[in-house]
Formats: sequence, C-alpha cells, structure tokens
Amino acid sequence: MPPKKRSSGTPQKKELKGNTKSGSPDSSENAVLSPERHKDKEPEFVSLSEELQATNPICDHAWRIWEREIRSMDKANMPYSNRQQWGACLFVAGMELDGLSLTFTQFLKVVGLSVKQFISLVRKMDVNVDTISPKVNIALKRLENKYDVTLALYQRFVKTCEKISAEPDKAKRTELWESSWTMFLLAKGTFLQMEDDLVIAFQLLLCVLEFFTKRFAPSLLLSPYKSAVSSSTLSPPTRTSRRNQGKAKTRPPEMDVQLLETLCKESDCSVDEVKNVYQMTFCAFLDSVGLSGLQGLPPLETLSKQYEELYHKNKDFDARLFLVDDETLSPSKTKVSKVEMTPRKNLSGDDVAIPVPQTPIRAAMNSIHQLRVDLTSASDQPSSNLLAYYKNCTVDPSEEIRKRVEELGQVFVERFAQAVGQHCEGLGRKRFNLGAQLYYKVMESMLKSEEKRLSVQNFSKLLNNAAFHTSLLACALEVVMATYVGNSFKSGGFGRSSGSSDSVETDLCFPWILDVFQLPAFDFYKVIESFIKAEPTLKHDMMKHLEQCEHVIMESLAWKMDSPLFDLLKQSREEGPGEQAEPPATLNQPLHHNHTAADLYLSPVRPSRQPPATESEPPAPGTKALRSNSLSLFYKKLYRMAYLRLKTLFSHLLTSHPELEPIIWTLLQHTLQNEYELMRDRHLDQLIMSAMYAICKVKNVDLRFKTIVTAYKEMPNTNQETFKRVLIREGQYDSIIVFYNLVFMQKLKTNILQYSSPRPPPLSPIPRIPCSPYKNSPLRVPGSNNVYVSPLKSSRVSPVVMTPRSSLQTDFRRLMRW
Repeated sequence: MPPKKRSSGTPQKKELKGNTKSGSPDSSENAVLSPERHKDKEPEFVSLSEELQATNPICDHAWRIWEREIRSMDKANMPYSNRQQWGACLFVAGMELDGLSLTFTQFLKVVGLSVKQFISLVRKMDVNVDTISPKVNIALKRLENKYDVTLALYQRFVKTCEKISAEPDKAKRTELWESSWTMFLLAKGTFLQMEDDLVIAFQLLLCVLEFFTKRFAPSLLLSPYKSAVSSSTLSPPTRTSRRNQGKAKTRPPEMDVQLLETLCKESDCSVDEVKNVYQMTFCAFLDSVGLSGLQGLPPLETLSKQYEELYHKNKDFDARLFLVDDETLSPSKTKVSKVEMTPRKNLSGDDVAIPVPQTPIRAAMNSIHQLRVDLTSASDQPSSNLLAYYKNCTVDPSEEIRKRVEELGQVFVERFAQAVGQHCEGLGRKRFNLGAQLYYKVMESMLKSEEKRLSVQNFSKLLNNAAFHTSLLACALEVVMATYVGNSFKSGGFGRSSGSSDSVETDLCFPWILDVFQLPAFDFYKVIESFIKAEPTLKHDMMKHLEQCEHVIMESLAWKMDSPLFDLLKQSREEGPGEQAEPPATLNQPLHHNHTAADLYLSPVRPSRQPPATESEPPAPGTKALRSNSLSLFYKKLYRMAYLRLKTLFSHLLTSHPELEPIIWTLLQHTLQNEYELMRDRHLDQLIMSAMYAICKVKNVDLRFKTIVTAYKEMPNTNQETFKRVLIREGQYDSIIVFYNLVFMQKLKTNILQYSSPRPPPLSPIPRIPCSPYKNSPLRVPGSNNVYVSPLKSSRVSPVVMTPRSSLQTDFRRLMRW
C-alpha cells in the first residue's frame, strides 16, 4: 500500500519531467523538435514526438522506420495502437542515435505500456533483417534481464519482510518497506556493475534487511528473527534528524552475525558469502552515503533523492514503482521454473512426492547448495592420490601446476572484480576456490580412468601439458559460474547502462572464462566430453550447459581469427586429399569413439615433411602421417550438428521440395571442408542460410532471405546478430544479404552453378545422427525418491525396432540446439 506522504520519494503514476538536454549528436538547432519541419508526417505522430522530447533527426528516423517497415504489417499480429507503435519507432530511433532524453519508465508512461509489453512490441516490429539494429537488441536484452532479476528480488523482498515484522500501522509498515527497498536499489545500482546478477544482488538484499531488522521495535519482530537479534541491537527505531546527523560520531557499522545467519538460513544462502558481501560491499556503500555511524533509521528523503539521481543517469526503469504496483512494471506472468522442482518429503510411505514450483531465487540457491554438497569432501589442493600420480611422472609437474593455479586464480579474481564490482574480490576468490576443488576432483577421476584403460601410471606428457590444465580448470570454473549466474550465453556485451560509455565487461556468461584465461575455444572443446564423463555428480542441466558450450564453440568460437583450428586445417590440406578433416564417406557411419581428453590434447599436430632428426630412425616405408584426433572428432561432430540445423530450418521452409535437402547439404559440406576460410570470424548458421538461399536460387524455387531469417528467428536460442552483423571484410560488418552477395556467392559461384546443370556433382552422404555422447554419463537420482527397477521388456519404442524416421526424430529432440 502506498505511503501517505508522497513527498517521501516514491514516484506516483505521474512522472517527473525528463532531462531537457538532448543526447543527440546533432547541432543545437536539432535539440528541440520543430513541428513545421514535419508537416509531411501525421500530426498525432509529431505530437507524440514532442511528448517524448524527440529531436528532429530522431523524429525523421522513426518515421522512416514506420513508413518502410511497420505501416504495412499484418495488424492481426500487432495488437497495439498506432500511438504505441509510433512510440516504439521513436524509442528505436532514439537508441540508434543516442538521443533519448526521457528515462525508460517515462517513455512507457507516455505510450501506456509495461516493460514486457513494450519489449514484445519492439520485437514484433523486427520484420526485416535490418529493422532493429544489434545495438537496440542489446539494450532491450539488458533492460529485460535487469527487470526479470529486479522483479524476482522484489517478490522475495515482500515475502521476507512479511515474515520479519508485524507492524500493525500500514503507513509505518509501508514507509519501512520503502526505505529498505530504496536503500537496496541504491546500493545495487552504485556498487554492483552487474546489476542482473541474481545471486550477488540477493546477498546484498539480505545485508540491507539485516540493517533494517535490527532497528525495528522488538515487539514487532516475528520468530525466528526476534530471538536472533542480539540484545545490544534491541532498541526502538529512531529518526536521525538532519540537524543531528552531521554531528553523529561516525563508527564502522556493526554486523549482527546471529541475525544475518538467520536470514541466510531462512533463504538457504551461504553465510560466508553474505558476510563477505556485508563487510566488503555493504559497509563500503554505507560509508559512501554517510550512514556508517547511524543508529536509527536512515532518512527516506535522502535515500530517494540519491536513487532519483542514479535512475535518471541510467535512464532505465524506476524500480521503486514495484512498491505501488505500477502498471509499467506489471509482470506478464509469474516466473516459475518448469524444469527444476523441489519435491516435498513424503509424509507417509504411500504418498507420492508433489513437486513445488521454484522461484528463480529458490532455484539458484538450491543449485548452489547442491554444488557445495558435491564438493564437501573435495579440497582446493591436490589430494594424496593426485600427488602420487605427480610423483610417478618422468617430469614431476607439481610445481608447475601449483604456480599455474595460483596465477590463474589471481587473474580470475581481478577480472571478476572488474566485472561485478571492485569490492567483490572476496566473492571472486570463493568462487575460484570452488572451481579449484572441482578441478582437482575431476583430474583425479580422469587419471584413474586412464590408468584403468591403459594400465599405466606415468602420465607425464598429459600432466605437463599447460593447455590441458588451463582447459580443465576453465571447465570447472564454467560449471561454478553457470551455477551462480545461470545456464546462459552471451548475446552481446553491454556496459552498466544504455547511456553509459563504460566499456567494462559485465557479462560473466560463457565464453567469459575463455577470455579471462586467454584460452582458445578449440582447446577448451577438447576437455568437455571427458569432464562430463569423469564427474558423475553433475546435474542434468549442467551437463546440457556444457554440451551447449561445445555447440557454441563448434558454430563460431573455434573459428575466431587466431584459432589453432586453422593451423590444423592448413596442415591437413598440405597432406593432400587423402588426409581430409573427415572423408565424406564416413558421414553416414555412427559417431562412436573412445577418445579421451588425453588423446585429444596429445594428438599430434601433423608433423611437417621435414627429414627425421636422426638417420638412425628413418620412417618406415609407406608410413602415413598420424591423423589429428582432435581435428577428426571436431569435424565429425560439426557435420552432424550442421546437418541437424539445416534439417530443422529446411522443415520450416521447404517441405514441398524434399529433393533440395541433400543438394543443400552437399553444398554446405563442401564449403565446410574445402572453403573453411569462409568460417573465419563467422557463424555456422550464416553458411547454412546462405547455402539454402543459393540452391533455391539456381533451382528456381522462390525463397527470399527475409523468409529464411523470419523462420530462423523462431528457432530456440538464436541470436539476431547472426544475420544482422556478418563479417564482410576486416573491420566491416553488414547483413547476411550483403555477405551472400559480396562474399559467399563470389567464392562459391562456380560450385553453386554446377547444381543447375544436367550433370550436377555427386551428393554427399547424409550424416547419421547419434544420441548425445553425454547421455552415457551417470545421472544422479534424488535420494528422497524411491526408485524401482523392473526387468527389461521389449518395447515398440526400443531403438532396436524404431523406424529410421522415428529414431531420427528422437535424436533431433536430444541434440537440437540453435
């Protein structure tokens, strides 16, 4: 319920006036809209432009978007008024020209939409390849992520506050809530560079709740918080007047450990981590706003004024409006995890456990707790078994491993603090230590498996391989980071706010860890499968996350400019046609292999044709250069993933022309094998879409790029930058249409035209799609559930008797990731 005093700081439905100073780079005469210059536009549009304080260039650009793209759209798919659509056009134009004057909340109030509705509208407007720029997409994604995180935090804030105190006076209760929430928003906005990090933000929220709870009247506290507050803090709340505030003797804030532990216990949150956030981040925040020595409740007016400045600086949404159920922050639907559920304990032997839907915070806390439980017996130092393996090596790797872990740990902590906040070094160290525990645990498991497989104990070459250790540690840390941050991937970098010029990296999602360790993605790829098989406690969603990391590497990251993959491919080509990355004839064979991480890291990087070092060891007659296991396996997986993606896109667009699928696949396979330079600094899906368009063109099938892109956007996990920002030449990017015309077609024109001749080239075999190799990894069975095993029975859905079509469809569901 809103407080009675509206002067306290929480804005009502009517917003403050926006900053009249325009951010437009144009001259000062363009800073204010001139209606007489826009008589060619609809008067209502010009009027809205004035309300939104748009400049002349923004007004012109927005009208071009409306005229070119939006006006002709099917209204059945656009359930928004013209005014709302015009507002979205003005927002897009303002973002592209860096000329937005109003905050996002002020913008929403003018057009009458909520955050979710507005973002949905802008995405519906993205009808062509270049309607919405990557810059605008990134800004929208940042806003959406921040909104989702803030909504989850506010919902937990309300629940926790209701459990802490029972203030009967609604006005007082609302004012207390408002003070607490505003202080949290101010602390989060000023001291966390990564405001959409749910876990750290929640830990900071607990610190704020501790600060206020120990200042509540004792009689109003509920159990267990009443008993948790120490006697020294049980004093009624007092207001510190502005007159006496400056005279108050400053002293460091005291943390009520028992109260903080109670808050953490009730939230299943790590006490050590929250204490670290309190001491390093929250105390620094209190110092910065002059509240360190405060004994009573902080003045709400002061907090609100400081947050107001921050909010207008960032120009995003005003999160205080959650307190008044403002329509601009209304959620479309409650966020509930459908995959992960918390089973209730059986009350009796006959009862069936009923899953309870999890909130985002509960899901995150459960995942972190499970990771810590799994690593309870592990150490961040090598075990005695590992030390024994070290001693058995021809060259003892102990010191090099220790130094490497220490150096990489320092780098990790520094980069973590740069991304999250300079007062978060302690949290970074704790996360690295968890990663080190997992690193040593998995390394020992791998060595035991190799010892059993090879009947040897001397792993000197492997344990002295720096790339192996860096990759293994990076993989362990990726598991830790994904557990805390969430199983997501970068959709583009962004700074602290859409209007910020900061270039600080604030995205810890994969492949952040590769950049931190300067680790080539191709090296990291080699360890993923062995890591999953060596760590039986990995949850299914984490195995899926690592599998998706592998896919991201194969589709783009391994093809970066300086990737070692190109060296292997170059050496492969020098060996002649008999040494291909993967001969086409093997494509329809099952993907079975026994390669481990040791095989892939020690796989020869095809020796050059230099004479042998000594004449006493001439090469045997007829001996061929050893094939690179890592390259061969990489291409096997790449071909199968490429075919799956092609098959899925094809099924959405060309079901009436089934004869084209093998032809498109042949062109794509030829490109990946013989024209792999087209993949340098590009994405696999760019070649798939280009190959599909090229074959349809020569076969006189009407399929436009706009249609391909529209279908592609509907695929899960796609990124619009894939078709909006494609490398044309060094330093120059454009749409996929430009790439096709200037690069793809020019390189493959002769090959493409062959498919229009009466005697086309032979078709490549269709890859056989295997089950995911990670399905062989052991899965954890929750201990609270009863598991019954029945004798094996024949089934119509058994793989033995499945039809090729049903088998393929099953494999599609298992392996598909766009």
